Amino acid sequence: MARFLLRRLSLMMLTVFAITVISFFIIVLPPGDFVDRLVLEANQYGEVFEQHEIDDLRRIYGLDRSAVEQYIIWMRNILLRGDFGYSFGWDVPVSELIGQRLGMTTLLSIVTLLFIWIVAIPIGIYSAVRKYSLGDYVATFVGFIGLAIPNFLLALVLLYVSFRYLGQSVGGLFSPEYVNAPWSVDRMLDLLSHLWIPTIVLGTAGTAEVIRKIRANLLDELHQPYVLTARAKGVPSTRLLLKYPVRHSLNPFVSDLNDLFVKIISGETIVAVVLGLQTTGPLLLQALKEEDLYLASSLIMFLSFLAVLGTLFSDLCLMALDPRIRRQAREGELM
Repeated sequence: MARFLLRRLSLMMLTVFAITVISFFIIVLPPGDFVDRLVLEANQYGEVFEQHEIDDLRRIYGLDRSAVEQYIIWMRNILLRGDFGYSFGWDVPVSELIGQRLGMTTLLSIVTLLFIWIVAIPIGIYSAVRKYSLGDYVATFVGFIGLAIPNFLLALVLLYVSFRYLGQSVGGLFSPEYVNAPWSVDRMLDLLSHLWIPTIVLGTAGTAEVIRKIRANLLDELHQPYVLTARAKGVPSTRLLLKYPVRHSLNPFVSDLNDLFVKIISGETIVAVVLGLQTTGPLLLQALKEEDLYLASSLIMFLSFLAVLGTLFSDLCLMALDPRIRRQAREGELM
C-alpha cells in the first residue's frame, strides 16, 4: 500500500510539472504580452509610450527575458521560496489572490459533489429496482432535462426566481456587507444562504449523468447468478441489494469520480461569471484575457493539482470498495 501511494504521488507531481510547462509556454508563445496590452490601452486614451519606456516596463515585469528563462525563474522561486510571482493586472502577490479564491472553489466543488451523491445514488438505485415504473420514467425524464439545460441558463432562471419570489440577493457567495468582513457565524450562515444556487446549477448535469450510470450498472448486476443464488437462500431483499449488487455497481461510478470533479471545476467558470462568484474561474478568465502570466500559470497549476488529487481520491475509494483491487495493489508491492 505504501509503495502504491508513493508511486501515485510521484506520478501526480510529474503530471502537475508537465502541465505547468505546457500551460506556461502556451501562454507565453503567442505574439504580444501584458506590456503590449498596456500600451495598446494607453494609446486608446491618447497616451503614447516611447520605446525606452516600453523596454523599461518589460524589464520591470521580467518580460524582457526568453520564455525558458521566465519559466526557470518562476519555478525556482516557487520551489525555494514559495513565491508564485506578482500579478501584473491586480498589482498584488499571486499567492494572495489564489488564497482568496481557491478555498471557495474547493468548497463549492466538494459541496456540489456531495449534493450529486446524496441525490443521484438513491434515485439511481430506485430506478433500477423499480424498472419501467412511473418513478423510473420520471427520474429518466428529469435526467435528460438536466443534461440538456445549459448551466448558465439554469443559473439565470434561479437568479430570477430567488430574487423575484424569495427576495434574496444571490449575486456572489456573500451579501455586500459580508464580502470583506472577517469570518464569523453570521458570515458563515450568509455563505450557506448563497451556496445553494451554484450547487444546484453545477450539480444538475452531474446528477443526471450519475443517475443514468448507476441505473445501467445496477440493472446488469441484478441479473447476475450470485444474486439469484442469494435470493434462493432467503437473504432479505434490502440486505442483498445493498451488500452485493449496489456495491459492485458503484465501481464504475467511483472510478469516474475524478472526471466528475474535473467537470465541476471546469464548468464552474461560466456559472461563476453569471452568478458573480468569488472563485478561481472568473479570475483565471481575466488573467488569460489580460495575459497576466504568473497569475494564469499559477491558477492552472493549482487547478491541475486538484484534478490529480481527485484521481488519487478516486483510486483510494475504489480500493476501499473492491477487495480485488486491494489484492492487486498488494501483489504489485510484492513484485
